[in-house]
Amino acid sequence: MNWENLPILIILCLSVIGNNHSVSIAALILLLIKLLGFHTWFPYIEDHGISIGITILTLAVLTPIAQGRISIGGILEAFKTPIGLVAIFVGILVAWIAAQGVFFMKESPEAVTALVVGTIVGVCFFQGLAVGPLIAGGMVSLIISAIGLFKN
Repeated sequence: MNWENLPILIILCLSVIGNNHSVSIAALILLLIKLLGFHTWFPYIEDHGISIGITILTLAVLTPIAQGRISIGGILEAFKTPIGLVAIFVGILVAWIAAQGVFFMKESPEAVTALVVGTIVGVCFFQGLAVGPLIAGGMVSLIISAIGLFKN
């Protein structure tokens, strides 16, 4: 048995047990890429996968606007209600935190494994979404920065 396939097989099994189709499909595709010998695809997926995924997610979020179900008037209404204003603020905050996560994950590869494990557990067993590593990375970055400030 090839032991280097064990982690992705464990993730595949956990995602099936946790009934998370997104992680199951992703793990299965990566396992197939590896088993079929398409190793040259891994660097491309690693380098561009987040951007491609964010683009697809953004397409889904913008679809109601493109379909005309959300108009300019509807967008302007968001600025008139407390819920809308809080949602705008939280959207800005989370987007900024996620950007910090991308930077942190590039600068701190030792944290990536822990973030991935936490995300997989959250996705498979707590009905979370796999966008967690970016936000989690940003939050870890902010916490580490805060702790660094407190030590001075």
